[in-house]
Amino acid sequence: MSAVTTKTSEETILDEQSTLRLTFALPGESLSGQTKKDEKTGALIVEREDEYKYKDWLPTWEPTFYKPLEFFEHVDRGTNANPSFINLFPPQKLKNDQIKFRSISPKFGVEVTGDVQLSQLSDEAKNELSLYVAQKGVVVFRNQDLKDQSLDFNKKYGEYFGPLHIHQSTPAPKDYPEFHLVYRKVKKDESSYVFGDRLAGLDWHSDVSYELQPPGLTFLVLLDGPETGGDTCFANAEEAYERLSPKFKSLLEGLTCCHSGFEQSTAYKAQGTLLRRAPVAHNHPIVRTHPLTGKKSLYISGNFATHINGLKLEESNLILNFLKDFIKASNDLQIRANWENGTVVCWDNRRVLHSSTVDWDNAEVARHLYRITPQAEKPF
Repeated sequence: MSAVTTKTSEETILDEQSTLRLTFALPGESLSGQTKKDEKTGALIVEREDEYKYKDWLPTWEPTFYKPLEFFEHVDRGTNANPSFINLFPPQKLKNDQIKFRSISPKFGVEVTGDVQLSQLSDEAKNELSLYVAQKGVVVFRNQDLKDQSLDFNKKYGEYFGPLHIHQSTPAPKDYPEFHLVYRKVKKDESSYVFGDRLAGLDWHSDVSYELQPPGLTFLVLLDGPETGGDTCFANAEEAYERLSPKFKSLLEGLTCCHSGFEQSTAYKAQGTLLRRAPVAHNHPIVRTHPLTGKKSLYISGNFATHINGLKLEESNLILNFLKDFIKASNDLQIRANWENGTVVCWDNRRVLHSSTVDWDNAEVARHLYRITPQAEKPF
């Protein structure tokens, strides 16, 4: 990924015609009081003075401006997977009860415990992992050691599945822009910060859906966090599509929706963030098809999905709001993944939506995770 390291201006980064939407759900708090500026490089750095084990993963915003992402031909690794998953879950281990599965819900989501270590998977097992996650939607792996591997290891691991996405605005470890970091510092008034101007924190979305080629298989790895709270909620967009009437499905077929990153870019800029790329917007089908399973799902991604092309504003809002409200109201389409030390959650951004949960006020530790986000095909 080529980049130009320069001092960037707001005029360079932001489209002056973009609309500021103050309702955009931000994943982090204001930068004030958390960061210091490196006067030599211009980078914004989060520092900790304690003996924190994962200091290499602390957030940094480096003043490096990247060129727009370019199209590439993507073939999902799951295409070459053995559908029996004999490499991911060896039959002998299953026979000896060394690997255990717990369905999180009847429709989607599974928790895997026992003798499965993601960091040790062969290429054949990684291919099967891609297919398995596509089928299950969400897979929660426990007792994993990915977080204790090097940043280089994690980068190469993710690159096996596709080029790693470099986020337009969120923090990353120093010299590793390919990772997206979640870092929420301990605050006594965390709830009042998040809910100061709204009642609910749910924002069902698919990550960076405004890109030309958004992610498919995605990894979220816990580094540190509170003992309870901070669950990640997931919604089954395949099942949501299946519930629609045939006539309504026909109405949606062929419609495309604009997914915009301008609002997110503007909101982060207001927080004081250094931006990495000019924001983009792309059109994607409202009903997309999974390349591995052939199943269809609703692709309506929170505040990224701004309007339906070819419809008037009121018509577009009516359909988008109906679909979003339908998913919000359908708890039987939803699951919660909770976090504990050693947890890695894998999900398929093409067929499930997700939302964070902010419900920890008195935690003694920061919530710190990193996301590995390989890009996938252009939605079809």
